[in-house]
Amino acid sequence: MSTTRPYSPGDHGPESEAAVADAPADRVSGTPAGRQVRRLSLDGASGIVPLARDYTREALHAWGWLPAESAEGRAAAEDVLLVVSELVTNACLHAEGPDELWLSCDGKVLRIEVTDRGTGQPAPRTPHRAGRPGGHGMFIVQRLCLDWGVVRTPGAAGKTVWAELGAPA
Repeated sequence: MSTTRPYSPGDHGPESEAAVADAPADRVSGTPAGRQVRRLSLDGASGIVPLARDYTREALHAWGWLPAESAEGRAAAEDVLLVVSELVTNACLHAEGPDELWLSCDGKVLRIEVTDRGTGQPAPRTPHRAGRPGGHGMFIVQRLCLDWGVVRTPGAAGKTVWAELGAPA
């Protein structure tokens, strides 16, 4: 778990939209080879959590995660949907609402980013008490993800909370 590193080990930060748009395309499908990226603006939207889950589900279909052929694949897709729900819900409850959902997948790792205007620092509640209602969101993210963290832009309001999950084998 990482709440201080802005990016996972070996990652040098988000690629610019131009870099993603200029990625070499697969000759058959025309889709960019390597990393696939999807972005959804949530600013001013209503029904944000279901909207983010539906958008993520569409991306998982496009990227071949769904329909899953195995129980492991179904579980991996459900984990992604749960993490999206938790990160978007946290932005709604603690950070003045989410601005954007950013999804990227390189075939091995799926990265979720939720940008908001909040100043708080997300962290799992400690000590974690399983029977206590509420406060489980970041504990769930920590348990399901390979890594997670927070990116802040100096001089700008808000932050981006990111999480990475492994693709099913």
